[in-house]
Amino acid sequence: MANIIKKLKRKHKRKKMQSQRAKLEQEQRAIQQMSPEEAYQNRLRRHKHDALRRTVMSIVAVAAIATVVLLYVERRSYHNYRILSASEQEDVVSTKYLEMSGKILRYSPDGASLVNSSMDTYWSVLYEMQNPVADVKDDRAVIADQDGTLLEMFDKNGETGSVTTSYNIVKAKISSSGMVAAILDGGDSTWINFYASDGSLIAENQTHISDPGYPLDVAVADNGNIMMVAYQYVDGSETTSYVAFYNFGDVGQSEDDRIVSGYTYEGTVIPQIMYLNGGKSLAVRDDGFTLYKGSQIPKEKETVKVDKEIVSTFYDDDIIGLVFKNGNKEKPYTMRVYSTDGNLKFEKDFNIPYTTIKVSDGNILLYNSSQVCVMNSRGVEKYSGTIDGTISDFIKIGWNRYLLVLDSGVDVIKLS
Repeated sequence: MANIIKKLKRKHKRKKMQSQRAKLEQEQRAIQQMSPEEAYQNRLRRHKHDALRRTVMSIVAVAAIATVVLLYVERRSYHNYRILSASEQEDVVSTKYLEMSGKILRYSPDGASLVNSSMDTYWSVLYEMQNPVADVKDDRAVIADQDGTLLEMFDKNGETGSVTTSYNIVKAKISSSGMVAAILDGGDSTWINFYASDGSLIAENQTHISDPGYPLDVAVADNGNIMMVAYQYVDGSETTSYVAFYNFGDVGQSEDDRIVSGYTYEGTVIPQIMYLNGGKSLAVRDDGFTLYKGSQIPKEKETVKVDKEIVSTFYDDDIIGLVFKNGNKEKPYTMRVYSTDGNLKFEKDFNIPYTTIKVSDGNILLYNSSQVCVMNSRGVEKYSGTIDGTISDFIKIGWNRYLLVLDSGVDVIKLS
């Protein structure tokens, strides 16, 4: 039987070679019958065809190599780290750090500066605050004296504006265009003020606890026209949340208080809101989250609910994460990460004893005073281990590079 199969294979191979030889002889006869001009055009076509085939094969090969490298980088885990640079700071406790446009915003009660990973300064501004809190969006930043009255606005080149408010600041948020929204505590009433990047007042809105409620959070769209506010009030014995969108452009001129859309959620608390890329915005709820979309009149698009108590949330322009307890003793936490369309990307049980969880430059960072864990946006654990020193902050500042803020100073580390 084996001999018969071999004979059939040899016969098939001979027929194939004969067919190829006959085709080649036919092509040669056709070329011989061509005029010099036709022969030249034929050679030119064959040359272009061969060049195209080689180009396609090269592109396919490069794409295959790039895919392999990407998968390797995506799934690679690290077991150690090395310190690239270390910087001792006199007042690490009161100094805070945020990533800003590929650099680091360093701020304290005495002032702010933009520095690189070696702590070399691009610009520095002095001010006096008791409790500075910052918000960064792309290459814009606002630093507010929480429970004080000073607002400082910045871009990558330095200070752009400064405001002394009439009432104490509760919270301030900035857009990528430099517009700032601030919640101010006026005692019996609360004010929500809207400022341009130079600090000039664009609009102010007085709110009451009864109508429309107490503002818990505020956010500003990248186009600088839309302000999003999350209010909370008590209706009878039930806590109710109201999300309002204010349009300070032409579209909102004819609307009462410039509110172009608003949504009421009974029995729900909404402590956090934010604007995402692509005209999307997010309301983080105590039972999940709601997504909105619209550059001028935002509409509710998707709501994701969970039936367990949420213990942590994290998000950026690309992902939304929820953490809740699952009752499992070995891995007591469950992490669910969604796209900003509301689709589940992955679910992961874990047992990392974190005190802080956040997204930094596309990575999910979990840490406590002595341990850190780094995951990518697909849930692959890149590193998990202990750190020498007491950790107060942990920030991704580049490919495989991280800023470790310790009680003894600031280290830039690389996973290895």
